[in-house]
Amino acid sequence: MPAKTTTAQGTESRSPGRLAWNRFKRDRTGVISAFVVIFFFVIGICAPLIAKLYGKDPYTTYGMNIPGLLNEFNFPVKPNGGIDGEYWFGIEPQLGRDVFTFLLYGIRNSLMIAAAATVLTTLLGVVVGVTAGYLGGKTDYFVGRVIDILLAFPQTLFFIAFWPVVLAIFVSPEENTPVWLTVTSLIAVMTAFGWASIARLLRGEVLALREREFVEAAKVTGASPARIIFKELLPNLWTPILIQSTLLLPAYVTAEAGLAFLGVGLQDPTPDWGVMIQNGAKFYQDDITFMLFPGVSMVIFVVAFNLLGDSVRDALDPKTKR
Repeated sequence: MPAKTTTAQGTESRSPGRLAWNRFKRDRTGVISAFVVIFFFVIGICAPLIAKLYGKDPYTTYGMNIPGLLNEFNFPVKPNGGIDGEYWFGIEPQLGRDVFTFLLYGIRNSLMIAAAATVLTTLLGVVVGVTAGYLGGKTDYFVGRVIDILLAFPQTLFFIAFWPVVLAIFVSPEENTPVWLTVTSLIAVMTAFGWASIARLLRGEVLALREREFVEAAKVTGASPARIIFKELLPNLWTPILIQSTLLLPAYVTAEAGLAFLGVGLQDPTPDWGVMIQNGAKFYQDDITFMLFPGVSMVIFVVAFNLLGDSVRDALDPKTKR
């Protein structure tokens, strides 16, 4: 009996975070997905180092510079897109760029844009949602109508419609758009039209929490609104915030790639997942290899991140049994 009591007490003394971590570690799907996601981020962060060790870059036109790599139709001479020991994923038709390094930098750029948009969207959604839910009244009504309007229209159409408008403010149509401005504009547009869903969720959570006893007790003791929000409300909102963030990032990865594929995002020669799929779509009838590497890698990342999000949600939900 004493041993069981000690075990029970030890279990009870664990923090919610510790319990969630223990549940997550028992989920094999979640653990494997986490390793896959970490692998992609490490690949993206270390892309310049890997390219340097590999000895190539994504911009050099090796097929045009080195005789014998492309045939008279500007397609790789060797089968399967020119894959060999020198070019691990082959070379691109027409220009003959190295597909492996182009993919490395494409993953880097896509994940950088998606991660930045996810962080900013989450922060804006938290601020707006918590503020509207806590203040209530006219503020809540106004924010609620703005959220309803944003959620009533497809985000992709917003991206396509407003992204060129944002660029036109800073760059005339006759000039080439700098890459940094393209990236900044993409992140800004994604953030501006992506915060509504998380704000709506958190607004509802705060409306329920502000009537709870611990919040009323904090008000009675004279706690300021800022203290109530940061000390009483936000600690109870980390679970929905984290879950929504895990849903946003893969959605932004596919959205950014879709914009690049449609020609309104990053453009060739800037490496990007969408740019690679766009280029691969031109040649897949002759050789599926050029579509295979970017397409399969994106599917693996998005599926792994979605599975990771499901596992995180289950781990944070004490009622879940898997």
